[in-house]
Amino acid sequence: MPELNAIPRVDQDSRHFESCHERWLRRRHRNPDSPNYEDQWYGQQCGGCGFFVRLRGVFQEDWGACTNAVSPCDGTARFEHDGCSAFTPAIDGW
Repeated sequence: MPELNAIPRVDQDSRHFESCHERWLRRRHRNPDSPNYEDQWYGQQCGGCGFFVRLRGVFQEDWGACTNAVSPCDGTARFEHDGCSAFTPAIDGW
């Protein structure tokens, strides 16, 4: 079996985080910089959704995974300020 080169855990590597952050931001479902962004969406962001599960390490401040089966974002890493039509407010608010 070939020996693999070890790398730092990615959830602790700030350079890797910055690369992911920039790459993943381009995949936002709702981009607040878009002229089509609706004012009501500010209150329907992923970070306030009950189906948003935060990632760990350097990712935990801005990123989580969507776990809502009816969302177009289900099963993907989402920026906390993104959102979708399946937003469901968390009981604890935001």
